Amino acid sequence: MKTAIVMPPGSCFCEVRPNSMETVVRTLAGACAHEGEVKVFCCEGAEVYGDFTVEILPRGRSARLKALRHALEAYEPDLIEFHQQTSQATKIAGSIPGAVSILYRHNALKTSNNPINRWRYKSRYQKLDGLVFVSESERRIFLQDFPELADRAYAIPNPIDAELWRGDVEDRDKVIAFAGRAMQEKGVDLICAALPDILDRHPDWRAVLMLNDWEMHGGWAQPHVAPLERYGERVRVLRSASLGDVRNVMKRAAIALTPSTWSEPLGLTALEAHAAGAALISSGRGGLREASGPHALYVDELTADNLGAAMESLVVDPARRLAMARAAQAFVIETHSPAARAAELNALRCSLLGARRTRRMAA
Repeated sequence: MKTAIVMPPGSCFCEVRPNSMETVVRTLAGACAHEGEVKVFCCEGAEVYGDFTVEILPRGRSARLKALRHALEAYEPDLIEFHQQTSQATKIAGSIPGAVSILYRHNALKTSNNPINRWRYKSRYQKLDGLVFVSESERRIFLQDFPELADRAYAIPNPIDAELWRGDVEDRDKVIAFAGRAMQEKGVDLICAALPDILDRHPDWRAVLMLNDWEMHGGWAQPHVAPLERYGERVRVLRSASLGDVRNVMKRAAIALTPSTWSEPLGLTALEAHAAGAALISSGRGGLREASGPHALYVDELTADNLGAAMESLVVDPARRLAMARAAQAFVIETHSPAARAAELNALRCSLLGARRTRRMAA
């Protein structure tokens, strides 16, 4: 099988500084490498692409789409896997002879309360052979608006290469860690409001906040972070931290936080925290419960006080922290392994390709 993996405009697929979507794509593509030929189509600008065959596309919208179409025609793939951008996928789907087209969404698909707009969206999605979501939660949300497309909507949760993250669950620092965008939706304001009580009551504990996209969201986040400056080195704020920095902190932190106030598509940061060996406190919103299963401490009614109470319960109970971290790490290694998720994705690819060939023979 020849598979074309098409990244969205702006994605340069850099191995050194990947975003979460690129990390998922790399992990799956690496695990699927033995199943056939794979080529990644992405924008220029990466420092290192890694062990992948890559086709570089220009960044201009019209120039990029034209170059992509010509490159796909020359490559003649059996299957095209478009990541994230619907417009790019639906403009090309069906125009490459014999190729199956899949749209792989890493967050929710657009819908509308306007019946005309909803009809337009459905017409676009029907051009695709399959739509892949990163959790059953996201698939259910999509089918609430487009139940007619149930036969082409699938869920394949994100994988994680746990060995890159694995830390010693027995040897942890007294650190509470958060990694995510510096946004209200990620619960940053709740964390900042809850931490002072914990830090005042437990002077041997510290916190590390790794706030991504600071250049975009720092104006909102800074007033919430500022009161924590009085703790000096006990609270580290890493603005737009690298993946390596996040990994190093999570491998040592005793407690990690994912208090998202919105429905997370899945929650890769939750998987990372589990794999690294931290005990996780989670809001459980969206796909977060699929990410963690029964191995997180869930805060259903999400307030600063309730988040603080959850932190307190783990700070004072090291045996519980250890048991949670140990069970969660084993769960992630088994359930969210690249091999398991790649097998699911490859089975779907083969099924869709087989169905396409059957239809062509019948015609």
